[in-house]
Amino acid sequence: MNVNPRKAAVIGCGFVGASIAFRFLQQGLFSHLVLLDANQAKAEGEAMDLSDGLPYGAAMEITAGTYDDIADCALVVITAGANQKPGETRLDLIGRNIAIMESIIREITARDFGGILLIVSNPVDVLTYAAWKISGYPRERVIGSGTVLDTGRLKQLLGEELRVDSRNIHAFIIGEHGDSELAVWSEANVSGLALEDFCRIRGQALSRPDMDRLYRQVRDSAYEIIKRKGVTCYGIAMGVGRIAASIVRDEHAVLPISVVLSGQYGLDGLALSIPSIVGRNGLEEILEIPLSGEEESALRSSAQQMQEVISTLKLGREPAYSK
Repeated sequence: MNVNPRKAAVIGCGFVGASIAFRFLQQGLFSHLVLLDANQAKAEGEAMDLSDGLPYGAAMEITAGTYDDIADCALVVITAGANQKPGETRLDLIGRNIAIMESIIREITARDFGGILLIVSNPVDVLTYAAWKISGYPRERVIGSGTVLDTGRLKQLLGEELRVDSRNIHAFIIGEHGDSELAVWSEANVSGLALEDFCRIRGQALSRPDMDRLYRQVRDSAYEIIKRKGVTCYGIAMGVGRIAASIVRDEHAVLPISVVLSGQYGLDGLALSIPSIVGRNGLEEILEIPLSGEEESALRSSAQQMQEVISTLKLGREPAYSK
């Protein structure tokens, strides 16, 4: 089936899925957005509610649908799954969400789907790998939201710390979207100025304890938000909107998405969040950015944790699709 570059779908209409749909409405990226949920009435209600805002937003059609309605979508965003509860890590969700992911992928691959899968459900790195393995799609077409949100949190906190617009901060969180993630301080800069040089020019100091404090705030941010309001949704919606824009507009943007690795940093057989070039066809290139010895060690530790989790999953079955 031909792919409609202006058509997308969101599978899962909980807080995260609905927030992403709202962000898509604001951006005006698509002419048709299809919403799916295990609770059909919920999808219908969200479509009706979002459609009420169309006179004040972009011209588009928003409908509740079925899997038959998404075969020609350029982008399918999967948010379906159990939410992280207070006290839970993202990895605690695996048992509940792997079966949900498999059922969704089986439905998608049963259709002649030729678009890109964007996994947002947690644990996103494990589920991105599972979606790729189960679907049999090329790795370029199966990506995850990765640490786009964590990276945004780091930029915002660092911008506040340095008293500079966070959009001028260039820094990455990589590895697991979770407790083993790491900040790449060695490559952080402010509009091309190395972090150390920027601080020197401004007469500011950013000590290692300061960096450790900011990193912990980023790493633990979701726990703090969930403790207060029960769910995180707006930040990730903005991040997914950024990924979608790069795909639809073929921007070739560099974003720390979750990707299936094929030898980068000597790693294979798992997905991790690594800065990558994203364009119309999904993943264009994984960027093996320079890391300090300490950062590379932390990345390998994060990878080991992901591989241990993946080894417990029964993903060795024949893929639903082959090309």
